[in-house]
Order: sequence, then structure tokens, then C-alpha cells
Amino acid sequence: MVSSTKETGTPRRLLVTGGAGFIGSNFVHYWCDRYPEDRVVVLDALTYAGNRANLAALENRENFQFVSGNICDRALIDRLLATENIDTVAHFAAESHVDRSILTPDAFVQTNVVGTFTLLEAFRQRWESVLKPSNESHALFLHVSTDEVYGSLSATDPAFTETTSYTPNSPYSASKAGSDHLVRAYHHTYGVPTIITNCSNNYGPYQFPEKLIPLMCINMLLGKPLPVYGDGQNVRDWLYVVDHCTALDVVIHQSQPGETYNVGGNNEVKNIDLVQMLCQLMDELAPQLPVHPANKLITFVKDRPGHDRRYAIDATKIKTQLGWTPSVTVEQGLRKTVEWYLDRRDWWKPLLSEEYQNYYRQNYDI
Repeated sequence: MVSSTKETGTPRRLLVTGGAGFIGSNFVHYWCDRYPEDRVVVLDALTYAGNRANLAALENRENFQFVSGNICDRALIDRLLATENIDTVAHFAAESHVDRSILTPDAFVQTNVVGTFTLLEAFRQRWESVLKPSNESHALFLHVSTDEVYGSLSATDPAFTETTSYTPNSPYSASKAGSDHLVRAYHHTYGVPTIITNCSNNYGPYQFPEKLIPLMCINMLLGKPLPVYGDGQNVRDWLYVVDHCTALDVVIHQSQPGETYNVGGNNEVKNIDLVQMLCQLMDELAPQLPVHPANKLITFVKDRPGHDRRYAIDATKIKTQLGWTPSVTVEQGLRKTVEWYLDRRDWWKPLLSEEYQNYYRQNYDI
């Protein structure tokens, strides 16, 4: 289903922004393992959600390089594109947590809008001066975005398609919508080979503890309350992060510049049902929990301001055009994820810093 760069005889040279974050690090692991002939350069500012430990297993790979830096640093971007002879940018770097965007929206505008603009300008210059004149056929700027740009759905609304109007409802989704529009404009105005993907809620290994699934897993292990917003009836489509990586692989190798693809897991679940599923898995896999059964810890808290009711992805386009479908059900993915967090206490315990604890208390008031 996915063509290999070995078949074309032309290895890629990728710059992966945000490659020490959750989705980015999973993508880097996937790509380095699947395409060892490709060069992968990770650029990450190592803010609170970026973790160098996510990439520890790759540090000695010849095809891998880590660079600490900010995507708003134009001089650094220009230097990396030139010295590493980059032909493909996989852009994951973003401030991505809705709750934090409500508390500190300025960081989201700076990283998600200004940072994406900085990358686009640098790549446009390289495209016009180097890649296009040399007929670099697989040059690409892949922009990884979110389904939240489309706004909220009612229980009976059809799922989001690639032609759904943008109606962002949080500073986070608004900043991602702005970056999407910039990427699209750079293709249509300058001919830069860009692709946009809009994915549903990802989950899996290396996800920072503030997000719903790792938050629930870790709080159960610590015997702390499990905060659920409002009535818990908000619906999300859940996509296992490795499935997302396979989708991006297909998009990079098989799609045409200028396209947009929705990537979903076909797993719509109410938040309260998801938390109950996690509780059942924890009861089974970690029988020595401080509180048993774990669902005794469920605590309903004040709803998030502007909380979108439902997201749902229609991934028909990527299925019909590129042959991609998710392979992991939410039941399978949650079990894999719970097992990972049980096995990797060494990874998540250091992340529960004083800054994280302060954010937690400020956001949930429990």
C-alpha cells in the first residue's frame, strides 16, 4: 500500500518539526525504522510537552539528528534546510492543548501561526532557488493539523469532510485554522508543494500527561480524582497514533501537492464511556491500584469554556484515493496504551513537575 523510497531510488531528507513531542516522536520512530536510508533531522524547542527522552532509542542512528531550536528562528531554519539538504518538511510543531490555549492564547498564536509562516517562507525560498530548478519531484511540505478547525457537531450532524467550512471555537483551533490557511495559500500563490492533513484525537505512547487518556491512566495509578468535564457526553473520534503515522506515510508517498486529507480512527466515543473503558482496563491490568474499582475516582468538574460537543471525521477521501484505513480499534489501542503507561513509569513520573501540578490545579480546581 505504501511505496518505498528504495523503489524510487531517491532517499528523502526530512526535517521533522516538533519531533520530540507526542505525534512527532511516534512518526520519527516509525520513519527511521521503515526507511533507514532516509535522513531524519528533528527540530524541537523542548518546551514542556517536548521530551528528548522520547527519541533516546534513536540517538545513535546514523540517519537521525536532533537539533534544539524554535520554528520561529528563521536563521536556524534556513541553515538547517541548506546544510542538511532538506527536501521534505513534516511539520508537527504546535501548541496543542485546548485548556492551555484558554489560559495563555498568545503562545498558540506565536507558535502555530507565526512559526508556520516562518517555516513556509524558508521552505518557499529553498523550493524556488534549489528544489524546483533541480526538478526535485518528491519535495514536500506536510502540515499536520487537527479536526478541531471545523468546529463542533451535534449528535446527528454528518462527520467532517475536507470541504467542511472552518469554524474554530478555541484559541488553539483558531491558531491551527490560521496555519492551515497559510499552507494552502503558499501552494496556490507560490506553487510550493504542500499537503494538509486534519486528524482526529490521537492517543498512544509518549503522550504528555495533561491529555485525557494519559491523565486518566496516571491519576488511577496515583489514586487521584479522574476529572471529567461537564456531563461527560462530549464525543471524540479516537485515532491510535501508529495508525496516524501509516496514514502520513501514504500521504507523503502517494498524494499530489495541494491536497488535503482527513485522517480519522472510525472510533467515536463519549468521554465518560472512554474513561469507564480505561478504568476497566486498569482494574484488569493493575490489580494493586490505590483505589479499586478505579471508577470510584471519576469526578465531574466544571465544563471547559466553549467546549465543542462532538468531533467526527469522514476519512472516505484518503481511503478511496490512497487506500488507507485505520487498523487499530479503540479497544485494541486503549489496551496497548494502558500497558505502555504501566510499563513506562520511568518516562511519565519525571513529567509531573511543579509547573504541571500548578497547571493541573488551575485548570481543574480539584
